[in-house]
Amino acid sequence: MSKSLVLVSHGLFCEELKKSTEMIMGPQENIHTVGLLPSESAEDFRAKFEATIEQLEDFVVLADLMGGTPCNVVSRLILEGQDIELYAGMNMPMVIDFINSQLIGTELALVESAQSNICHVNERITNVDDEDE
Repeated sequence: MSKSLVLVSHGLFCEELKKSTEMIMGPQENIHTVGLLPSESAEDFRAKFEATIEQLEDFVVLADLMGGTPCNVVSRLILEGQDIELYAGMNMPMVIDFINSQLIGTELALVESAQSNICHVNERITNVDDEDE
């Protein structure tokens, strides 16, 4: 059985990140989203999150922002004793790395994936041009 991925965020960021990832990787039935809407409280978000994970046996959670309500709610559940693997600072390379690790059976390296995909493009393409000369 493969792991599921739960994306949590402020607003609809998690849903749109899933949609954008699916443009590249195809439909992803094992990715779930829980967004904190402006009209909702932390308690509302917790109820939605718990309802989402209720049917999941093995999952990883990616949160948009360390210290934000979605991350804090999941952190609180961890502190209360729930076995949840949580990463903050989610981005598309992390989601794609998760999908690839499930497809080919490699170990998750989400932090490394996120970090290695951050670059100043101007600097990178300038260095490539310098190497060509």
